[in-house]
Amino acid sequence: MHSSATVLAVVPARAGSKGIPGKNLRTVGGRSLVRRAVESARSAALIDAVVVTTDGDAIAAEARAAGADVVRRPADLAGDRASSESALLHVLDELEAAGDALPEVLVFLQATSPFIDPDDLDTAIRRVAEGHADVVFAAAPSHAFLWRVADDGSAVAVNHDAATRPRRQDRAAEYRETGASYVMRTDGFRQHRHRFHGRVELIAVDPAGAIDIDDETDLIAADATAKITAATEEHATADARAAAVPIHAPDHDPSPTRAAPALNGAP
Repeated sequence: MHSSATVLAVVPARAGSKGIPGKNLRTVGGRSLVRRAVESARSAALIDAVVVTTDGDAIAAEARAAGADVVRRPADLAGDRASSESALLHVLDELEAAGDALPEVLVFLQATSPFIDPDDLDTAIRRVAEGHADVVFAAAPSHAFLWRVADDGSAVAVNHDAATRPRRQDRAAEYRETGASYVMRTDGFRQHRHRFHGRVELIAVDPAGAIDIDDETDLIAADATAKITAATEEHATADARAAAVPIHAPDHDPSPTRAAPALNGAP
């Protein structure tokens, strides 16, 4: 691993998954989920190194192929009940045991979020590195009216007055935690052993890409989004190239001059 990493990204990616077998190696837009997470982290300007913590050989091979280092996770930290925090703490403990300096900033990425924007990561890292926040996490804005079901089966309004139906533009946005990324000070995380500590801020991300892969339907939706995004970027690139090509008019028209035909009797 990189002993001089000031900002370290860690991607927990265990081999077992009950909802979608082999989930972290499933593909979206032709790339595996673990590869997409690693490549997003490597594309961020402020991330120095990327580590994937896993118990799976195939995931480890895919992570290395994508450019990440790998920490092998012990079985007791790879079960359904093991927390993400335990995997992150294990990586830091392994770094310390190897005599490596711990990073100042820890970036926790979840491979189940296939559309992590490197620019969003850099923005969050700056907030933490410059001392404005201890933790910054990704969240998607929402104007949804939320309800819950009471013990007697009735519906109860949660985040609004049911008797008042303000327009979307008249309501302040609320934010849904996407699970994609959490940027935190390493010392605070090790002290509290939880991703939320100290001053917590959020960074608003595009709701269109805030997909969390939990079942096959999510994979289908994410793959469709990836195809639409790729097509849009391809068209934008083609338009930019066309706009950059200079069009030079010839100094003279080599074709013989001829009169324009008359239309509807006009001269």
